[in-house]
Amino acid sequence: MIPRYTRKDMAQIWAPETRFRIWFEIEAHAADRMAVLGIVPKAAAKKIWEKGKNAKFDVARIDAIEAEVKHDVIAFLTHLSEIVGPEARFVHQGMTSSDVLDTTFNIQLTRAADLLMADLDEVLAALKKRAFEHKMTPTIGRSHGIHAEPVTFGLKLAFAYAEFSRAKERLKAAREDVGTCAISGAVGTFANIDPSVEAYVAKKLGLKVEPVSTQVIPRDRHAMFFATLGVIASSVERVATEIRHLQRTEVLEVEEYFSPGQKGSSAMPHKRNPILTENLTGLARLVRSATIPAMENVALWHERDISHSSVERGIGPDATVHLDFALKRLAGVIDKLLVYPENMKRNMDKLGGLIHSQRVMLALTQKGMSREASYAAVQRNAMPVWRGEGQFLDLLKADKDVAAHLPPKELEKLFDLGYHTKHVNTIFKRVFGKA
Repeated sequence: MIPRYTRKDMAQIWAPETRFRIWFEIEAHAADRMAVLGIVPKAAAKKIWEKGKNAKFDVARIDAIEAEVKHDVIAFLTHLSEIVGPEARFVHQGMTSSDVLDTTFNIQLTRAADLLMADLDEVLAALKKRAFEHKMTPTIGRSHGIHAEPVTFGLKLAFAYAEFSRAKERLKAAREDVGTCAISGAVGTFANIDPSVEAYVAKKLGLKVEPVSTQVIPRDRHAMFFATLGVIASSVERVATEIRHLQRTEVLEVEEYFSPGQKGSSAMPHKRNPILTENLTGLARLVRSATIPAMENVALWHERDISHSSVERGIGPDATVHLDFALKRLAGVIDKLLVYPENMKRNMDKLGGLIHSQRVMLALTQKGMSREASYAAVQRNAMPVWRGEGQFLDLLKADKDVAAHLPPKELEKLFDLGYHTKHVNTIFKRVFGKA
């Protein structure tokens, strides 16, 4: 994790102290259930909780033990025995390391998902607020980067709102899918541990029982989780890229907030650069980089190997930390985004009315011209305007074929901007409901 892009709450999920605390809780809950089954003395289960509940696990001590034994779970259990005393011999009865490691990893992922969903709520709130603010602010829609037909800036934001609404639903589903617990022992057969222990630990930790594990929890669950993070990151990048394009000097329809005292360039004092959305583009790449390794983790050897382990130690913290930071930053960018309606109008007018070409063509077909003839008539008048040789409406009025079907007054009505925004309310109701 890079401190520059790390927020406190997400970092805490992946801290060694948090990991060891979860390990302890898994072991202690398992001991409780085994005490009910008569496998562990009830006094020993009670002692494990009493000694470990408020214990501060010594990360340096655990690391030192691991340096010798070359096994992280054994190192922890050794340190736990130093804290608990003789009763520690009843810890980890019939369990295997993956029971602890995999269940812990899933707990961390579900906690990370909860933070990310809260981040998504902030993004959605910012998008909704600004969408309604600019619901009817006309701007040009572009296809292939070229002026197409008018939209509103509110529609652009509504599109993003709908996208991030889907993102939240996907993340909910991914959280549900990855929130499983496996306490099934070596190769997942429960030979040395009763299945009720697994059920008890799962309930205590707010997880579901893994229906069938092979000593490890199936990694298709994790692949879907990280794929979901990757898709959300791509949505972040889509919005960021849109803002970056719209902030270009030649366009300047929106702009990232530029705070007092902020500097844009070490060389050029005039610069106001879209650094936040460029940063978001880069962070999205980092999050997506976790998706392929997560998918490659699905194919483990036989009942288990640990080829997934080193991957997950990296992608677990990194992907969630980076996406957490990116979503928080995106919410701030949207909330403070500077919007310039006058520049939007100026840009729409750059092509001398060509943005109404489709409506003119359709009107000609309604008047009896074939689609091919209508297209040709409109295009031959559009090309000179494209080259800066006059206004589209004037050329159409002067065209004999066009004038024979559309008198000047009818042509003028076809250049009404409101025609393109008449269904904005319908779209908003679809996206936001009746609000």
